[in-house]
Amino acid sequence: MSSPLRVKGFQIFAEYLDRAACDALVHDLRDVARVAPFRVPVTPSGKVMSVRMTSAGRVGWITDQKGYRYESVQPSGAPWPPVPVRLLELWRDVTGLTRDPDCCLVNYYGEGAKMGLHQDKDEGDFDWPVVSVSLGDEALFRMGNPTRGGSTDSVWLKSGDVVVMGGAARLAYHGIDRVRFGSSNLLKDGGRINVTLRVVAG
Repeated sequence: MSSPLRVKGFQIFAEYLDRAACDALVHDLRDVARVAPFRVPVTPSGKVMSVRMTSAGRVGWITDQKGYRYESVQPSGAPWPPVPVRLLELWRDVTGLTRDPDCCLVNYYGEGAKMGLHQDKDEGDFDWPVVSVSLGDEALFRMGNPTRGGSTDSVWLKSGDVVVMGGAARLAYHGIDRVRFGSSNLLKDGGRINVTLRVVAG
């Protein structure tokens, strides 16, 4: 594994996954989506998000008008599917940890979708990193600071890139400004899949 690019504490492993590995993960995530279908999330303020979302693992991340939180079951009441083994192996490789993640959050970005600057702060214990995997179309990833405001840096993430957010970057604001729709042929209908792996306290 080559040394990562470091920006504001974010570790970016460019081309960590080759095309065959990306194809295999997409296959695994289709299996996840068959058990836990993608849904259109709504923020507590009632805003409809532009991404579609599902989860795997011990818990899944939920947003609705009741708030942001982790739940042990899907909105339907069914359990979440397990985290794909290939993603657990990736987590162990890039973090060196033996503690596996509790949640695998899967976001699909279609044409025009984006994600505003935000913190990942619903996990309860911020000593554990968050690992992000990009699959499909390129996305402009913006990295900020642990508090709102100040300078930001941006980098285009390509299919197969992996980002580790730990240490100083664990609570840094970050987001996706835009996606180059159609820049990859990994997904049949275009778009981008982003997977984030998280340890959730409790």
